[in-house]
Formats: sequence, C-alpha cells, structure tokens
Amino acid sequence: MTVAATRADGAAPALLDTLAADRATGALTTRSGVFYLAAGHVVHVESAHSPALGDLLTRSGALAPAGWWEAVERAGARQRVGRQLVDSGRLTTGALELAHTGALFDAAYFALAHDGTALRFRPGVAHWLGAVRPVPVATVLRESCRRRALLDRIWPDPAVDTAPLTRTPDADPAALPPRRGRALALVDGGRTAAQIASALAHRTFHTLVELRRLAAAGLVAPAPPAPAPPVLPVPGAGRADRDEPDTALLRRLLDALEAL
Repeated sequence: MTVAATRADGAAPALLDTLAADRATGALTTRSGVFYLAAGHVVHVESAHSPALGDLLTRSGALAPAGWWEAVERAGARQRVGRQLVDSGRLTTGALELAHTGALFDAAYFALAHDGTALRFRPGVAHWLGAVRPVPVATVLRESCRRRALLDRIWPDPAVDTAPLTRTPDADPAALPPRRGRALALVDGGRTAAQIASALAHRTFHTLVELRRLAAAGLVAPAPPAPAPPVLPVPGAGRADRDEPDTALLRRLLDALEAL
C-alpha cells in the first residue's frame, strides 16, 4: 500500500509500520479508534472506549472547561489547540505533554487491542489539537502490547474493558483499597470502563487494572445483555384466508388494462 491510498486492509500494526517507514501524514481508522500521524510519528489517537484529553484535563481540575473550549474555538481551525493552551498560560508544556501522552497510549490500546483491523487511511488529515509530543510508531505498538499482556495476566477476559459492568451483591467498596473501591462504587450495570475512568478523572489504563482485579476477585462482571422487547401480535395475523387477494378479480383487471 502507498500513502496515497484511501482504503486499507489487514492488521493495523503492520500498516502503522508501513506508514512510519514512508513518513506518512494522515489519519488511520480502525474499528475502535483513529491514529493521527505526522511525518511517520503518532501525534494523537482517539477511541470511543477511552476518555478524550479535554475530559481528563477538565474533570481532574487541571483546566477549567471554559478555558478548554476557548482554546478549541480560538485555535481549532488552525490545528493549534495544544499550543494555545500553553501560550495562554492555562497549562505548562510539561503538564500538557504528560496528559496528552497518557491519553494517547490509552486510546491506542483500544484502537489496537479490540479488533484492530485497519479500515481506511486518509492522507494529509490532521487533528485539531495539533502536535504536542509526537511518539514513534514502534513505541506505541510496544506499549500497547505491554498493557495487553499485563491486563491478561490479571484477568484474561477483555470484555471487561468495553462492556457495561455489574457488581455482585456482596461487593463492598469500603473493604477495598481506595482506588479500587472508588472504581467499584461506580459500577452500576450501565457504565463502561471508559465512563468510570472519565467520572474518576483517571487515565483509562489505571482504571482497567483495578476493574480487571475486581473481575478476578469475582466482584464485577460484564452486565448481561438487555432482554429483547416482547414481540406483539400483529392484528389479523394467521388469517391468510381473509388476506389472500382475489386472483380472479386481479385477472379481470389485467384483461381490462390490456384491452385499453
């Protein structure tokens, strides 16, 4: 594949390696996320299974929501939101890079681990955040593999990462270490790991570690699927003799149309 192609096939890691070798710039979409590259380096990753950078910054108190949205409004069209946050004095360079790198690795784990099939590459596409601290593709792939191996050692069911979670009746948050207890307290049968992490203003991977430990202890599990709605009877169903068309009448109408 060349960097000019728009459709992609195969595993995302192999395609990312190719794009890195070609020093490509653009956006690679998988089933679970989007990688943004500049000159062959990963500059941002998004996934619906991981809180966005803005959520992490504002919910943790590092940045006021008004300050975040002001930077997006002022510099989003120029793809310099990160630079705007630093230049306006709302964040230091170090604080922004630390938060962004953590969010990037979290999203990359989901984009690669959960059916990380490459779907499409769009050359030249850039993210509105702008480059904060580009990361080599090899580093992103290595970190994602390390995280997957660590989580599988704790509890080998990846459904905990993405499914709504429920807890057992005897699960008591007060009896657990503080971080694990706070995660358990937010397990309500509807929240996913990403939603729990966002509510806690924690990075997703740290929350996944606690949730997989809870699953290994038998305290949480993926919630059962919601029951299908009942099938209501259709009025007149089963009365085929009444609903069958009068074929003789249809034949007479057809003869009349042909005569006309």
